[in-house]
Amino acid sequence: MKITWIGHSCFKIEKSDVSIITDPYADGSVPGLRPVREEANMVLCSHEHSDHNGRETVKLINQANDLFQIQTIDTYHDDVQGAKRGKNRIFIIDDGENRIAHLGDLGCELAEEQIEELKYLDVVMIPVGGYYTIDGEQAAGIIKRLKPGIVLPMHYRNDADGYGFDVIGTVDDFTKYFDDVVTVCGSEMDTADFDTGKACNTTAMGTKVVILRPANRKKG
Repeated sequence: MKITWIGHSCFKIEKSDVSIITDPYADGSVPGLRPVREEANMVLCSHEHSDHNGRETVKLINQANDLFQIQTIDTYHDDVQGAKRGKNRIFIIDDGENRIAHLGDLGCELAEEQIEELKYLDVVMIPVGGYYTIDGEQAAGIIKRLKPGIVLPMHYRNDADGYGFDVIGTVDDFTKYFDDVVTVCGSEMDTADFDTGKACNTTAMGTKVVILRPANRKKG
């Protein structure tokens, strides 16, 4: 499974000529990122804010999907049961070999039954910037309970490359809680290149944090 970070919370997930775009942002909605212009078989949006629901930026092709199985988990965009920012959906995507989760704009702690549903996945994409979502410390606590093979941080600010909202934190606020951090020079990864095999099932520290660079950053 190939995963490309387009930017913010937008990823392209591909396998065997089938592709999914998660949370495409509308034009001009995220500072420092170029517009999304992609093609995919399916678009998944965690909620209806403009930096996550830019469906019009993705051209849908051959919408039949006989590869990926999609499961949703309903959560909240804030810590007051949606009173501030509404609801949020988590997507679990399964291709028969890898199970990955996109946590959207998660803004609350997960219930115990939700933790159980999300444990031991191959890849988890989680917001870490705070303010609109959980922050780096909260995200680290959740990941250490979920114990995925790989975690891809998203929805954070990068001052050097000039992208992300000013009010949210940097990825360092999350990575400081982990020993195994890999920075990838490019914007994509393949699950076959990492040991996502369920070794993490037996240890709370088996997770590898992978830092990608957004493909749509304006700088660089």
